[in-house]
Amino acid sequence: MIKIRKIVTYCMIGTIAFASRATISKAAEMPIAGIDVLLSDFYQNSDKDSKDIKNYLSSDLFKEYADISFAQVTDYVNIRKKPSEDSKIIGKLYDNSAATIITKKGDWYKVKSGTVTGYIKSDFLVTGKEAAEVADSVGTRVATVNTTTLKVRKETNTDAPVITLLPVGEELKVKKEMDGWIKVSLGSQGTGYVSADYVDLSTEFKEAISIEEEKAKLEAEEAARKAAEQSQSTDSSSSNNSSNNSSNNAARYSVKSSNSSQKKNSSSSSSNSSSTRDKIVNYALKFQGNPYVYGGTSLTNGTDCSGFTQSVFSDNGIYIPRDSRSQAASGRSISVSDIRPGDLIFYSRNGSINHVALYIGNGQVISASSPETGIVVRSYNYRQPVKAVSYIN
Repeated sequence: MIKIRKIVTYCMIGTIAFASRATISKAAEMPIAGIDVLLSDFYQNSDKDSKDIKNYLSSDLFKEYADISFAQVTDYVNIRKKPSEDSKIIGKLYDNSAATIITKKGDWYKVKSGTVTGYIKSDFLVTGKEAAEVADSVGTRVATVNTTTLKVRKETNTDAPVITLLPVGEELKVKKEMDGWIKVSLGSQGTGYVSADYVDLSTEFKEAISIEEEKAKLEAEEAARKAAEQSQSTDSSSSNNSSNNSSNNAARYSVKSSNSSQKKNSSSSSSNSSSTRDKIVNYALKFQGNPYVYGGTSLTNGTDCSGFTQSVFSDNGIYIPRDSRSQAASGRSISVSDIRPGDLIFYSRNGSINHVALYIGNGQVISASSPETGIVVRSYNYRQPVKAVSYIN
């Protein structure tokens, strides 16, 4: 499944209301804000039980934002470097995925979607009212936590039991929007309700994938498969591993306390570093698909993003702080362009670090992302990285 990415800008609840054409013009100044502004306005202000969004988007308001298109194909359409069927293929836009139209050249549209900018023949895209109809059926409504800690409740009242807590920046799939409350998906924990005052709403669509990203995705999936096979093999010889772990722990201690051990290790530090990185990555991949739990540190029963990285490193003899900001501050800072498998990448919201992921190579990271996704592998730039650190020599 292609990652879901935003091609539109967030709109805070109640911030923009379409009372006049002047308001529309102001909204149009925001980068690619149009369709999301419209969707936010519609969902927030409609009092209909059954929301007829197609009629809403086919109005004059929608005409202000006619630059969003959707692929309508059996599987995917190729994105080419130039407007020619003989041109190099640089990416793929899958069925129902969205792209922003930059220009039109003959029978070709120049589009931008995800990290890919290139050309698609107009026969494979729908625009205008047709695009609005597709948006109505394929868009994913998302609520992003905008307060320090948000309580997710069992029912729509402030006295209802709390199911879980979520940190600022957490993204949740919206199941239903009600008066003052949002019903959200919690993945394996079912559903819950959050106050509409403490989330920002947006609409997301699938985007294109570059040829390089597709290759990296396939390689990451293969690595995960091999890690799972290795895990099964490890489980079948657990008694041997128990004695090996004791030896490994002793060896780790001797590295810290013995000068002779340090000298011996330094002669093969590069090899040891690569081995450590491989072990950490393969170990982390064993837990792909396991649940996300805010405040948790269990790799099997539930963990949050920093609990995941701390536990993965701890189980491999490396001890790092508990929260993402401390992990970012304590590690050895490196350039994002110099990251290697086993390094940590950090993301921020409103200028403050709020998420950490483990780089596994080939442009991919693994992290405990949200209750909806659990522990998941995705492209390292699904959000804009703000810092990278290494805890491995």
